[in-house]
Parts: sequence; structure tokens; C-alpha cells
Amino acid sequence: MKQTILSAKGLCKSFAHNGGQLHILQNIDLELYEGDFTVIMGASGSGKSTLLYSLSGMDRATAGEVLYKGMNFVTAKENALVDLRHTDFGFIFQQMHLVSNLTLFENVAVCGYLNKSMPAEKVRERANELQDKMGLSHIKTHLPSQVSGGEQQRCAIARAVINNPKLLFADEPTGALNRKNTTEVLNLLTELNLSGQSILMVTHDLRAALRAGRLIYLEDGKIIGELSLPPYDPTEEQSREAQVNAWLTSMEW
Repeated sequence: MKQTILSAKGLCKSFAHNGGQLHILQNIDLELYEGDFTVIMGASGSGKSTLLYSLSGMDRATAGEVLYKGMNFVTAKENALVDLRHTDFGFIFQQMHLVSNLTLFENVAVCGYLNKSMPAEKVRERANELQDKMGLSHIKTHLPSQVSGGEQQRCAIARAVINNPKLLFADEPTGALNRKNTTEVLNLLTELNLSGQSILMVTHDLRAALRAGRLIYLEDGKIIGELSLPPYDPTEEQSREAQVNAWLTSMEW
């Protein structure tokens, strides 16, 4: 039986707009499970990224609950959420947000240093291990401006997982990449998931969605559909794509 890692109940997010309220998320109930690769899809403006940020504690919902280890992110103090983001969560974004004057190695290691429970020697060891895993060892002393977009995103993935996060959040991680780099990044995320990493990803890219074991469709801030898939197998990608396409068509994507 799957173990729940994080859950949302009655989650709402609204903004003041033209004298009224603009409702971005509407009474969302959702459970995320250990080891799952969950992907959220939906049309532009459906609330995908807002949902991801609310679930991760990066943004605070207007009402409802986001529960993780007994903590409700909607009412928790900000310093408690910051601590969680340094220890339990990892983040990957479309724009990599690497520090321009730090080397790739330093960009990865700095997040490890923020985790006070990891000794500095262990941080350096882990950073080197991840540079090897991501195929970056030969350029780890380069600055972000000296490497390709795909290499920057692989560095961002290494940075996101240096603290062995319980949950990895990814917001359109392939949105700024070409086809070759997209495949490389998706292969890394799939490998991480198959090794046990829990992932929640927002995407509009069908190629990225095919890596999911669970697809959730959002429309006007509400979950209107869900699809479960077996673990990703590249030899069965054609049939998987047909299944996902048929489901997305039924969602009027």
C-alpha cells in the first residue's frame, strides 16, 4: 500500500481582482505518495504552477490545508517552511536560477551547506558524486554562462537533490530546452524516480508527461481527471503516448 507523503484538503487560492476575487485554486483535495512520479497538466492559466507552489510551501494558499509531517503549510510560520525547503524538498524550475558568479560545483554545494545537518566534507563528497552522475565532472569549475542550457539544467537537478529530498518539485523543467537536452533531463528525472525519488512536476510537454506514473489534469483551478500508468519503459513509448493522448483528448486538452 502506498504511503502518503503530502496531502492537500480543500485547498483554495484567490487574488483580489477588479474589486472582486479571482479564484485560481478551488477546493482541491490531493494526496502525493512516496515514490510516485506525479505530473500535473492543464491549459495555460489553469492553476498548475500555483498548485505546485502552494503544495511546496513556496506560496501560501488562501484556505484549506497542506499537510506534511503534521505541519499545515497554510498556517505555518515562514521560518519553518524555509527550514523544510533546505532539508526535505528540492526544486527545479524552467529558468535554472543558477548563481552566475559561482561554478557549477559551487552552485550544487551551496544548497548542501544550507542544510545544517550535513557536514561540509559530506556536502563536497555528495556534490562531486552528483556532478559525476549528471555528466558534469569535466565542466564543474565552469561558470553557468560557459555551459549549455542542458548542462545548466542538469546542474540545477544536482542542486535540487543534494540534500536527498523527500519530495522533488519541478515546474516546467524542460520548457527552455531543445529536444536533445529535454530527453537528457527527462532521463535523469526518470532514473531518480526509479531509484525511489518522489517527484511532482508541472508540464505542458507531452514528452515530459509520458514519464509520469500518475497524471492529474487541472481545469479552472479544479482537478477534473486522473490517469495511472505503469513505470516508464522506453520500448513501450508509442503505446504509452497513444494512451496519454487519448486521455488528454478526453480532457479537451
